[in-house]
Amino acid sequence: MLRPYSIPVWKTAPFIRLLLPFMAGIVLQWYGQISLPVIITALISFAIAFGLFNLFPLAVKYKWGALQGLVLTALLVSFGLFIAWQKDVRHHHNWYGRYYHDSDQLVVRINEPLVEKAKSFKAEGYVENILHGDSLIPCEGKLLLYFAKDSLVPQLHYGDKILISKNLQAIKNSGNPGAFNYEQYAAFQQIFHQAFLKDKDWVALGSKKVNQFKQFIFSTRAAVLAALRKNISAGKDELGLAEALLIGYTYDLDKDLVQAYSNTGVVHIIAISGMHLALIYIMLVWLFSKIPGIKRSKILQVVLILSCLWLFSLLTGAAASVLRAAVMFSFITIGKNLARESTIYNSLAASAFVLLCYDPYFLWDVGFQLSYLAVVGIIVFQKPIYNLFYIKNKWADGIWKLASVSLAAQVLAFPICIYYFHQFPLLFLFANIIAVPLSGIILYAEIAVVLFSWIPFVGAYTGKITFWLVWLMNRIILWINEFSFAVWDNIPATVFSTLLLYATVIAISAWLLNKNKNSFRLGLAALLLFALHNAFSKWQTGKQQKLIVYNVPQHRAIDFIDGNTYKFIGDSILKKDGLLQNFHLKPARIRAGLNTISDSLNILFHKNMFYQANNKRILLITEPLTFAPIEQKIDVDIIIISKNPKLYIPQLAKIFSCKQYVFDASNSLWKIGKWQKDCEVLHLQCYSIPEQGAFVTDL
Repeated sequence: MLRPYSIPVWKTAPFIRLLLPFMAGIVLQWYGQISLPVIITALISFAIAFGLFNLFPLAVKYKWGALQGLVLTALLVSFGLFIAWQKDVRHHHNWYGRYYHDSDQLVVRINEPLVEKAKSFKAEGYVENILHGDSLIPCEGKLLLYFAKDSLVPQLHYGDKILISKNLQAIKNSGNPGAFNYEQYAAFQQIFHQAFLKDKDWVALGSKKVNQFKQFIFSTRAAVLAALRKNISAGKDELGLAEALLIGYTYDLDKDLVQAYSNTGVVHIIAISGMHLALIYIMLVWLFSKIPGIKRSKILQVVLILSCLWLFSLLTGAAASVLRAAVMFSFITIGKNLARESTIYNSLAASAFVLLCYDPYFLWDVGFQLSYLAVVGIIVFQKPIYNLFYIKNKWADGIWKLASVSLAAQVLAFPICIYYFHQFPLLFLFANIIAVPLSGIILYAEIAVVLFSWIPFVGAYTGKITFWLVWLMNRIILWINEFSFAVWDNIPATVFSTLLLYATVIAISAWLLNKNKNSFRLGLAALLLFALHNAFSKWQTGKQQKLIVYNVPQHRAIDFIDGNTYKFIGDSILKKDGLLQNFHLKPARIRAGLNTISDSLNILFHKNMFYQANNKRILLITEPLTFAPIEQKIDVDIIIISKNPKLYIPQLAKIFSCKQYVFDASNSLWKIGKWQKDCEVLHLQCYSIPEQGAFVTDL
């Protein structure tokens, strides 16, 4: 009996073969920074070579088909290089960073409505001119603006122009081990500088420049928020979640509530994703198929559905995951009405190709990655998982179908979730079975609130219903989060361990789906390497002995590390404030494999302000010191200065023979600058944590 012939996915989805080399070119350009002449030469050469192949006879093209494929691959890599190069604003001749110097003034346009923070107002600015002396230099580029809270700031709106006389600061990482790479994140948004402005640092110019479409989006967004705030005003948590669920407005969300949604594996409900757009799409298809006059015209239905989908996508902030879904549903809608439906894999690859042409840096966006991995997981694994059990009862079968979708989405998404977030929600299945359908009902209820808010009775009634639905979902998620086993936390992960985990998952999945013995062997080999890598990492962790002085603005934070145990010396607020600890300290401790905090370490001896760890002697100074003259200097390996003490480096140098001075982030920058100058004069090594990041050394 002949075996059934199956067509490989890369033949039914040709866009996959175009997408992979294109992505390779983007990555190569970001890390390699290849010059434009080289890129253009490669692009033209491979384009000409590929075009020449089409002039050859069919027999020659068939014989040299592999070479033609290589040329096409090289052409797509070159195209990826070019797209990534031109997207980088630093390569543009009129980028403001090419002309800006300290003491220059900037004409900046407010590029979005201001958002209120705890201590400031934040907005994105767009530089239009640099005022250098008497000359006005036209330029372009985005930057972040933080305004101190004074009476003038609320008068600023989108499109207003201001004159800034404050020096810009380059956006930098904290330098803490394992910390979020904010500098790279901002660079992918084409933002490289920021300014912290007091009322004396800027003046309004009185002129205004707006984009009418952006103004429409901002006004519509404000109207939607006003409708929600008018009709769902009973609870702050409920209003914040409603705003986030409908249009992705997350500024009113409680951080602890967000953490609870993350711990239970349903944070995708808050972060606008393809699920929201799918619900909108289903509603639009049903609605326009019922309205007389519209249901008879396929073209009109396509136009209206796509217009509504893209308007919603832009209202939510056009996140990568939403744009992926918008492009996908656009392809599906057009394909169905033109009778040109293609495989879902081809549509996915095509949507990724289009989005990366628009913004190649989506490739590093966590939402973009998780969105595609989850969708591919659902496509590949949902049906096999669902077919594992046959359930007669209609309601039970519906629950199992929803559960199979959640399980399938996790298969390819969980390794990268562990890499980015270092945790895995153990109760995600239970939470999703409840939260996903409930959030769908809430989404439709919120749409009703917005549409009928102008009718007092209807708007208030639908607002109350929405409030109680959101309240119920919050209570359920918080209840699930209270279980001690709700989340597996503090999971260390590296790029290499994540790749090994993916190799294991893909190979074992291929074995289960195709009964391929070679895939099973490959999966076992990858799993063995994964286990060996983890064992080696734990062995290394058990031997480590380190000192870390963290970069936590306005705070002292020091860890002495011995194996998996650490002693923390620092401000008490960093022990109490979970947000500060999670952002600044937790990533480093996860990377180092630390799991036990202790008041004493075997390697550490402490008396007053002196610490000795193994053979290293450390002096921690937090207040002014007075010493009587001594005949012989005291040998110290490291002096850490913290909390802005009034002292002078020359005086310390007379008392201590020190190899390394460290100034932590609790000191003011002007004082650190003064100490640095003194160290330079005395030829002493010094390290400024606010400027250079966390100080890490072996003990």
